[in-house]
Formats: sequence, structure tokens, C-alpha cells
Amino acid sequence: MPADQHGDPFEARLSAALHQAGGAFDSPRTGLSTAGAARGRRMQLQRRATIAGGAAGIALVGVSGALLVPWDGTPAPRPSSVAATGSSTGAKASYSADDVVRTLKKLLPEGKFSRTEARGTDGKLPPLAVGVFDDGKGEGSISVGLDRMPTDAGELDPSARVMPCADGAQSGLDSCRTELLPDGSAITVYQGYEYPDRREDTKAWGADLVTRAGQHVSVIEWNAAAEKGKPVTRPEPPLTTAQLKKLATASEWRRIIAAMPVEKRPSAPAASSARPAGMAGWLILRKLALLLPKNLDRVSNGSQETEYGYFVVDDGKGRSLVQVNVQPDMSDVADQLYGSGSETLDDGTRVAVKQGPGEKGGAGVVQWSVDTMRKNGMRVLVTAFNTPEQHKAATRAEPALTIEQLRTIALSPRWVSQED
Repeated sequence: MPADQHGDPFEARLSAALHQAGGAFDSPRTGLSTAGAARGRRMQLQRRATIAGGAAGIALVGVSGALLVPWDGTPAPRPSSVAATGSSTGAKASYSADDVVRTLKKLLPEGKFSRTEARGTDGKLPPLAVGVFDDGKGEGSISVGLDRMPTDAGELDPSARVMPCADGAQSGLDSCRTELLPDGSAITVYQGYEYPDRREDTKAWGADLVTRAGQHVSVIEWNAAAEKGKPVTRPEPPLTTAQLKKLATASEWRRIIAAMPVEKRPSAPAASSARPAGMAGWLILRKLALLLPKNLDRVSNGSQETEYGYFVVDDGKGRSLVQVNVQPDMSDVADQLYGSGSETLDDGTRVAVKQGPGEKGGAGVVQWSVDTMRKNGMRVLVTAFNTPEQHKAATRAEPALTIEQLRTIALSPRWVSQED
């Protein structure tokens, strides 16, 4: 998890999926361009935003692990000369933005679908359709994002690429289920909230599908007319979990994804290719497991694909969340991260220690952290909380690990090796 999140791992993945699906929209004229432009600015500033901390940061790593590419304000492609539906000639060459909207409208239950925005297969970015759906019980925003994941040998393992369901104590969800479909695809259907701390009543439910061919369908819905900035208009989003699953698995989406020109697929910014690869999440967990004090009971754990892992531990006095961010090549923000009050060790490693209130709003929650950066720019940030869930109330007076123990973990030479 990026260090600016300071939160549970599923929150970052859910946030990534939400924003990959297109973000908020305010009107048919400005919605996608406004949301996408903001996402583009977040991409440019993401690594430097880690100095601020807090919950305002947005995870920019999608389910596939690739950086999300910003919407550049380019208008949606013009409708193609071939209709999206009713063709009996097989696969079509391309799908316009209007085609994608019509497909979503056709697949929705009976109701009114309006205020739509979309992208087709002829643009620089993957297809997308968003709009407001009203089944007579109130408006709800619905978004469908389509993409193609890179595959090494023609097929991939969908269960390893679909959005995972986190441990119950860390998910902040009402429900989450991942299942393998008969055709080998994997789908996760979940019911959660736009804000994990539930400071607003906006619910975010969705379905995330990955096929063996790497086709990725992300459906998100809200119980408001927009993801953010609009009042709740109904108790729950319009579609049930069964309807979300049916919508995400519709064959129409796979045909649209198959029509995406491979040569026009967006790629990560050129600068990112020069950045060292992040440490795998499973490896971070193994290292952290070896570094935790032996007297702690490991209650649960989890990780992202890269750069983040966590344990919930218990020393007999209550459960405590311990998380680690491992980020390569962060030298460009070193002076901002390690200002007055920090120290520089003999080997050039910089160290900053912080103790303060939690950033997720849980009553009485405190967080202690030791933030380190090696001379090569590798940043290791270890943080502990006096609760197993940051957005809920504290369950003990202090975190289970002392500052000295956090320091020992952060400065361990294990982090500079790609092995245990």
C-alpha cells in the first residue's frame, strides 16, 4: 500500500478499482474529463504526496498492478459505422462510446439510465461507461470499466489477478466473495462504502471479473447520483449482488474488450519503467514475520501485490495493527520526508520517528511510526496502531510494539535483499 494511505490493504485496492472505473462525474459535458484530469494530477504528484500522509491519497495501482493512466481530456470517439447490437457478422472492428453506453443500458434492469459518459475502443484509454440509473426507487450511479491485462503466454491465472477479499477485520466491507467460474474466470463481488470510515452514508458495491484471456471488467455502483459530492438518494445501490455478477459476466463486455487495438493500449508513463520494481507483497510479509518480536501472537495478515504488507498482532493486552511500506527510488522527496528532528546514520540512512493520533478517525487511536530511507532511495516505513482497525476505536492504550522495536524492524538489513 502506498505510504500516503496509512490504511488497510483492501481499501487501497478498492480505491484503485473505483478510480479505474472512471471516477466521479458531475454532468454529461464535464464528468469524465474533470475526474480524469484530477486523476492525472494525482499520478504526477503521487510519490511526493506521501510526505503529507492522511487518508486523502488515492491508490493508483489497479487490480492488474499497472499504473492507471490519466484521462487527458480527449473527447470520446465518434460513433462507429457499425452498430453495437444486432449484428450477425461476428466480431466488429471497433465500438464507439455510444456503443458502450447502449450495451450497458441494454444489460441493466428496467429503469431510466441517463446522464451518461463513455469511451469506446478507438481512443487512447480503455472503454468505459458511467451514468445514473433509476429503477423507481431513487437514483444511483453505475460505472463499467473495461480493460485487457497483459499475459505472458496467452493465458493468466484469474484468481491471482482479480480483486481479493481481505481479512474480515481489515476489509471494512459488509460482504465480499471471490469465486471461480466454470470457464476459469474469477470474480469478486463485494458490498462496501465509498469511505471506509463511513463518515458519509455513500455505499459502493461492485463486481470485479478477470478472464483467463486477461479481459478485465470492473462494475461499480453507488446509492447516490455520483461517487462523491452528491447526497445519498436511496438506502442501497440499485443492483443486487446477483445482478452485479450477471452484469459483469455478460459476454458483450468480452467482445468489446476483444476489439481493443493492442497497439493503442495505454502504457505506464515512460519514467515508471526506469523506477526499480517494488518488493512483492508476499516477500514483505515473510520478512516482517521474521522481524516481529517472538512474544506476539499473529492474528491475521495481508498484503498488496507489491510494496505493502501488514500483521494484526496480540501481546495478550489487545490486538494491534502493524504495517510496512517498502518503496524503491524515493530519493527525490527525501528532504521533505526527513526534515527537522530526523537523524542521519553513519551509513547515510535517514530516520524520522513520529507518534501521534491516528489518521482514520477511530476514537482514541494513536499511531507510532519509524520512517527510514537508505542511500539508494529505498524507503521502509513501519507503523503500529493501538487497534486492529484504524477507522474503529482503540482497543488498547498503546501499540503492541515500542518505538525501539519499530526502529529495529525498519533498519533491518533484510529489507535490502530480495530474499528472506
